[in-house]
Amino acid sequence: MSTTRRRVLSGIQPTHDSFHLGNYVGAVKQWVDLSHNVEEFETFYCVVDLHAMTQAPKPEDLRTRTLASIAQLLALGIDPDKSTLFVQSHVHAHNQLGWVMECLAGFGEASRMTQFKDKSQKAGADRTVVGLFTYPMLQAADILLYQAHLVPVGEDQRQHIEITRDLAERFNSMYCTTYGKPETFRLPEGYILKAGAKIYDLQDPTSKMSKSSESQAGVIELMATPEVNAKKIKSAVTDTGREIKFDEENKPGVSNLLTIYTTLTGTTIEQAEAEFDGKGYGDFKGAVSEVVVEYFKPIREKALSYLEDKTYLHSILEKGAQKAAAVADQTVKNVYEAMGAITL
Repeated sequence: MSTTRRRVLSGIQPTHDSFHLGNYVGAVKQWVDLSHNVEEFETFYCVVDLHAMTQAPKPEDLRTRTLASIAQLLALGIDPDKSTLFVQSHVHAHNQLGWVMECLAGFGEASRMTQFKDKSQKAGADRTVVGLFTYPMLQAADILLYQAHLVPVGEDQRQHIEITRDLAERFNSMYCTTYGKPETFRLPEGYILKAGAKIYDLQDPTSKMSKSSESQAGVIELMATPEVNAKKIKSAVTDTGREIKFDEENKPGVSNLLTIYTTLTGTTIEQAEAEFDGKGYGDFKGAVSEVVVEYFKPIREKALSYLEDKTYLHSILEKGAQKAAAVADQTVKNVYEAMGAITL
C-alpha cells in the first residue's frame, strides 16, 4: 500500500444507457480532477454492477450499460494508466467481504438506512428485495477492500460512510484489538464533494436531476444527441419574470440554468448575471444550450468510438480487475486470518 499517497475509492451504477449532467458535475468531474493529481492521490473507480442487480435489469441492458459506463468514464477523462478502472463483479472479493460485513451488521442499523426505508416504503415489503436491505454492507465492503482513505460522496451519502466506519471499527475491535493484533481496516473518510454544483431537473428545478425521475424530459443525458439536449434546455421551466438572477428560492429554474452555465464555462455567477443583464430568457436558454452541446459533443463522440472497440474496453477491464484484485484479495485474506478461517 502506498504510504505517500491517499487512496480514493468511488463507484457508479450502470442503471441507465447514459450518465446525466448531474452525475458529471456532482461526481465524475471531481473524480477526474482527483485522478489527475497522481502525486497526492491513488484512485480506484468502479462500475458497481452488483449493486445494479437490486433493480433486476434485463441481462442485455446490464451488459450494454456497464460497457457504456466504462466508455463514458474514459471519454470524460479517467485515464486507466493513472486510475484503477474496473467492474465490481470482476473482483470476487467484493462478494466475500460483503458477507463478512453482513455478519457484523445489526438488523436494526440496517433497517434505519435511509435508502432502504424510502424504497421499501414505496414498493412494499413483499416487493423489496433482500439485496436492497444488505446494499450498505456490500457498499462498505467495496470501500474497505481497498483500504481507502477517502470516498468522494455527496452530502446525501454521508450515512453510508458512517456505517462503513462503524463496521470497520467493530471488526477491528472484535478480531484485532481483542487478540492483540494490528487493525485490519483503515477507517475511511468521506470526501464530501464541493457544494454549489448540485444540478436540478429542468422541468422540476426543486428536485435533483436523477436517473430515477418519472420523466426524463428534464434530464440532460451525456449520450443523447445534441439536438435532444438543446431542445430540453430550451424547454426548461423558468418563471414569469425576465431578470436573469441567481435566486434559488424565488427563481429555481433560472438559478439551475446559471449553475449549469457557470460550471461548464468556468465563469462565476456574478459574471454570468452581468453577461445576460438586459437579455431575455430566450437568449439565455440559447446560450446555455450552446455551451452544453459544445461541451459534451466531443465527449459523446469519444464514448461512441470506445464502444465500437469492445476488444479495447475488455482489455482495460481485465487490466483494472487484476490491479484491483491484487489489493482486494490481500484484504480478504487478512480478514479471514483475523477471524480464524483457514487460508491457503
